[in-house]
Amino acid sequence: MLLSQYLNDAGRPQVAVRDEGEARAVQSEATLYQIALDAIAAGASLRDHVNALGTGDVVDLEQMVAEGRMLPPLTHDDPAHLHLTGTGLTHLGSASTRSSMHAKAAQDETDSMKMFRMGVEGGKPDGNTAGVQPEWFYKGTGAALVAPGQPLQSPAFALDGGEEPELAGLYVIAPDGTPVRIGFALANEFSDHVTERQNYLFLAHSKLRPCSVGPEMLVGDLPDSVEGISRIMRGDNVIFEKPFLSGEANMSHTIRNLEHHHFKYDLFRQPGDVHVHMFGTATLSFADGVKPQDGDVFEIEAPAFGLPLRNALSQATQDVETLTDVRVI
Repeated sequence: MLLSQYLNDAGRPQVAVRDEGEARAVQSEATLYQIALDAIAAGASLRDHVNALGTGDVVDLEQMVAEGRMLPPLTHDDPAHLHLTGTGLTHLGSASTRSSMHAKAAQDETDSMKMFRMGVEGGKPDGNTAGVQPEWFYKGTGAALVAPGQPLQSPAFALDGGEEPELAGLYVIAPDGTPVRIGFALANEFSDHVTERQNYLFLAHSKLRPCSVGPEMLVGDLPDSVEGISRIMRGDNVIFEKPFLSGEANMSHTIRNLEHHHFKYDLFRQPGDVHVHMFGTATLSFADGVKPQDGDVFEIEAPAFGLPLRNALSQATQDVETLTDVRVI
């Protein structure tokens, strides 16, 4: 089952469902967030709850994207209660690019490589014990979440704006503080790799950029192996195209271990909050020397996740970075 959200003719969020065929509007005026809370309250699976609501008219999701009416699959009415976070160095092969960005000498083992090795050795624990914690980063609140089809704006002070094709887990925190995963979606964890390359301690700065998730959300288990394509279009030309692999068969951590080390913090178990947590990647155009330009279109697709995720790069311009004014009262 694939779920998505778009703006209906009345300008209100509408949920659509697709099961191996046409997308149809769910017979409810509630957002996916509210539908998920209702399913939690009823003790029902999201799939069963959506099926019980029933469906109506056929929805052309590609047209919704083209008309700018597509929304992220999961949103919150108050963006401050939606958290965008992620983990890095979680995929087999992900360490080589990161390590090369920070190595000082050929014989040095970088912190990135150490972190990756720790994950390989302890990221998939047996039984009910926690494994080694991964690298973790914060991207922002729902204010930084960009809808499918909308541009990802790189700020004027940025040194780079590059794609990161990933899978994200989408969660709602139940009234009792339990994290509830409602699905998985494609994500573009847009980052500034040139800033990060200057110094690993700039990683936090490099991640404070917008990102996009969707257009559709996969309900149920994540396939053990996910195969997709990441590409960049410049006009009618493909300037970058490369497969990306995800799913636990291609990862050094289990999803459960990554979830544990995020939600172990009380801060991230506040009832009613929404979390979009990205699981990392091993594929970057930056590693191949590609420098995206204003107007380039990032495209990420994987068959299990329905429509591809497309976002153009929008480069903000400013001749000189000026100090931000802080008002004193």
